[in-house]
Amino acid sequence: MTTVATPGLRIGPLAVDLPVVLAPMAGVTNAAYRSLCRSYGAGLYVSEMVSARALLEVNETTRRRASFGADETVRSIQLYATNPRIVAAAVRKLVDEDGVDHVDLNVGCPSPKVTRRGGGAALPAHPVLFGDLVRAAVGAAGDVPVTVKMRKGVDDQHLTFLEAGRRAQEEGAAAVALHARTAEQFYSGRADWDAIGELKAALEHVPVLGNGDIWAASDALRMMAQTGCDGVVVGRGCLGKPWLFRDLADAFAGRDVSAPPPVRDVVPVMKQHARMLVEARGDEGFAVRDFRRHTGWYMTGYPIGGAARKQLAMASSLAELDDLLDALDPDAELPPGSELLPRGHVQGPRHVVLPEHWLRDAMDPTPPDDAGAFHQGG
Repeated sequence: MTTVATPGLRIGPLAVDLPVVLAPMAGVTNAAYRSLCRSYGAGLYVSEMVSARALLEVNETTRRRASFGADETVRSIQLYATNPRIVAAAVRKLVDEDGVDHVDLNVGCPSPKVTRRGGGAALPAHPVLFGDLVRAAVGAAGDVPVTVKMRKGVDDQHLTFLEAGRRAQEEGAAAVALHARTAEQFYSGRADWDAIGELKAALEHVPVLGNGDIWAASDALRMMAQTGCDGVVVGRGCLGKPWLFRDLADAFAGRDVSAPPPVRDVVPVMKQHARMLVEARGDEGFAVRDFRRHTGWYMTGYPIGGAARKQLAMASSLAELDDLLDALDPDAELPPGSELLPRGHVQGPRHVVLPEHWLRDAMDPTPPDDAGAFHQGG
């Protein structure tokens, strides 16, 4: 087995035992799922992305997404913002009132509702404004580390990651993470790991984390060996597979990685996950409906049949979910290679929607009007 010698990861004053970060994913990485993943291994577990503006306006959905479980000794949150003044106020609130230990700035989201307002992956195309945003967040955070999550750029003709990485480092970011796709790629094609290596070579003073196409623990080792990056960010690869964090811990320690579990071992995890959502939400019907999206991810590759998948995706109570799970063949196993099947978003490429003249006026430091953008978190 290929191993990577690593003492862990340091992000400013924050020491992370394993160089692994759970990527924020809308509607997925809530406190319940973070807790479930954390039970399998060490790492930094980041909240769902929340809007800085909505946080200040005390939007109820955003408030819930910005909450933390009692077991979260390190409170890590990701913010979406385009206005330096607003991000500074939101960061101060998170640090002073909510005791947050780490703030990640999202400038990589490719969603049209974000990029059309100059946010997410569109923001680094305005390097002065981007630098102002990072500087404002870092200044407001005090001793709390601020990191930046980005993509390669808008498209192959407008790559921004090297300049954005340098500016983030200059403005005091404690680390930079690169999802090695452009916004135009969305989630299609393969991640360009060479770009992660380029960014690592360009930044001398802050850790560089790599993100993209980590479907198994072996992928994380290969990425670090190939690019020299300081850690990995795991997104879609852990959907329906929270034990990936156990596999990562074993792989980094040089231990044998467990074979994919049979259905008999997956079912108890699914039941636990569903019940954790019910406890967190306080509404069984809502939580079970929320969990239904996870059933397809947990069962990715398993030979359980289309009828069973459809029934699981329509469950409306814990009792019904339990009955359906108990009816699955407990001996069903994952065919070799199926653990590498993509999960979650696979769409793309798609045209990137930007504000009018956004690329022409790249040096304009004026924040765009993002009123109404992402008020539901994301």
